[in-house]
Amino acid sequence: MAMLLCLAVFSYAGRGQQPAQQPAQPPSQPVPVAAPAPNAILPQSPSQATAPALPGSISGTVIDSQGAVIVGARIALSRSDTNPPADAAQPFALSSDQGEFTLPNVPPGPFTLSITATDFMPQHASGTLHPGEDLPLPAIVLNAAASTTIQVSASQAEIAQAQIGEEEKQRVLGLIPNFYVSYIPNPVPLSPRQKFELALRTIIDPVNFVLIGAAAGIEQDNNTYAWGEGAQGYAKRYAGAYGTFFTGTLIGSAALPILFKQDPRYFYKGTGSVRSRALYAIANSVVCKGDNHRWQFNYSAVLGGLAAGALSNLYYPAANREGIALAFEGAALGTGITAVSNLFQEFLVHKLTPHIPHLPPATPNP
Repeated sequence: MAMLLCLAVFSYAGRGQQPAQQPAQPPSQPVPVAAPAPNAILPQSPSQATAPALPGSISGTVIDSQGAVIVGARIALSRSDTNPPADAAQPFALSSDQGEFTLPNVPPGPFTLSITATDFMPQHASGTLHPGEDLPLPAIVLNAAASTTIQVSASQAEIAQAQIGEEEKQRVLGLIPNFYVSYIPNPVPLSPRQKFELALRTIIDPVNFVLIGAAAGIEQDNNTYAWGEGAQGYAKRYAGAYGTFFTGTLIGSAALPILFKQDPRYFYKGTGSVRSRALYAIANSVVCKGDNHRWQFNYSAVLGGLAAGALSNLYYPAANREGIALAFEGAALGTGITAVSNLFQEFLVHKLTPHIPHLPPATPNP
């Protein structure tokens, strides 16, 4: 305590001996600044901000597996590092006449190209575009799309059957059968079975029964053949007329055409001068087309007429039988009737037939 008093006295005495001075200023101290928080992002000056990445471009050529350029291929760009709006248009380009394409103003980063073209399998190409880069791609090769071609063609028999079906619709005035006329320029030859079926279809056609009945009535009225009068005479005349029609059709239009490989139909010409068509129609009474499409003597019709005449001697009255002479006479008469019938077919009947097919010539499989 005494020491403290001494120090106080000494200090007071010393202050009295020094000159007056200005009050002392405390020394300047730095202003404390708070330390930034961890992970805090400090503001940057404009000169320190990162400039936006420059866009680039992607180019290339689209070719096929043979090296030929593909024109009009569609090259669509998609990005995996962005999420564009659902309704955003997808950038695309079309290959030029040289097969080349360019996608400009593409942002840098990973990309995928989808390449499609008609008749080709789709292809994909991917890569990474750097800022401001003009990226040429290697040639993009598209492979032809795998396709299966199924060629369906009917057989010769099927085509012929279809043509017969059309011919069986042909009726003069919509009533009288006109099955043995082809209005197709080069129809398919008939098979043996089809020749027989066409003959049978003609033989059993109801209209032919009516026409034969009318012919028998005319014979009855003229007292043709010695079969008497009345119902019995008419029945015999009807049976005789139908028998001749039956044997003539079956032999001359089915059996012999099958044997000689000939076509029993008349092939409508329809073109050329009147003279050429008339000669064609008359000639077709003794010539016909073979199954090989070549013209030849019509053995089937001529021999068929002789056979039908010869068989008629078996059931016609004895008074009207003239042996082999009657057969030849009947065959000659039948040939003349055929020539007249062909003239009608060539110039008139087709105008009176409502269901004439208009089918193109068919070329069947061999």
